[in-house]
Amino acid sequence: MKIISQILLLSLLFNILSCNEVQTDDAWVAGLPQPWQLTQAQMDEMLPRFQHRFPDFQTRLKYFALWRVGTPYEIFKLGEGVEPDPDPIIRYDVSDCTGHNLTSLAAAKSNNWAEALANMIAIHYKADSTGTKEPSYNSRWHYTVDRITKNPYTVDITQTLLPLSDLDSVNITLNRKADGEEFLDLNWQRNMTAYFIPNDQITADLLAKLPALVGVTFVKPKYFKMGIVMGHEGMIIDGKYLVHASQSAGETVKLDFLKYYFPEDGAFFGGIMIFEFRENA
Repeated sequence: MKIISQILLLSLLFNILSCNEVQTDDAWVAGLPQPWQLTQAQMDEMLPRFQHRFPDFQTRLKYFALWRVGTPYEIFKLGEGVEPDPDPIIRYDVSDCTGHNLTSLAAAKSNNWAEALANMIAIHYKADSTGTKEPSYNSRWHYTVDRITKNPYTVDITQTLLPLSDLDSVNITLNRKADGEEFLDLNWQRNMTAYFIPNDQITADLLAKLPALVGVTFVKPKYFKMGIVMGHEGMIIDGKYLVHASQSAGETVKLDFLKYYFPEDGAFFGGIMIFEFRENA
């Protein structure tokens, strides 16, 4: 009789749980207000909710990035709040490709807007000779390939994914055009070799080897003569989807990575580099 009662109790509990299914993470994010419509005070309320819902940093960053799908696209809208670039240091109302990656990373590390701002400065600016990071136009990480090979928050892992013999490379002086002039007025150049995954190595098998969330940068060979390696960046999620701020779509989108990279009229880029997002330097 006791055994029968226990079986009935377990059955009742199962039925209760079945009728009250736990909300999935995707559904939870879908039910949130649109991030580009929120004030700073409202974002202060949202960031702790992400911290509580997703205690794992990589999962939190993934879902914060997915939450931002639909954000209006505007290019070059991050600055220092003063001339020569008076745009704000951090914002969530609009985004471009770099802005999406870096401001998502800053938010995922933060419990409020002030922390996100401080984290954005840590992520987006180089330290001076004393180790201090002061936001200025000249101290900003302007070049994606420079950032992912030098910045401890966005770390290049390209050479860990394939043998070096399967990679392509370019020897380049960043920020120096073919005529020797600077592309940007920074009084800065960097000579380096960038290793990248060529198009014939970009396959579903390669994507399946990636962590659940990585950053991706897109090599643009026609930019080499301007001292530039990359033409775009975004995130690859679950080894399948690209989340990026898209100029052509006019907003941040989520789509099939391989279909984006290999359209019917041929690849727009010459290869990719893959990097990890790190919570701590």
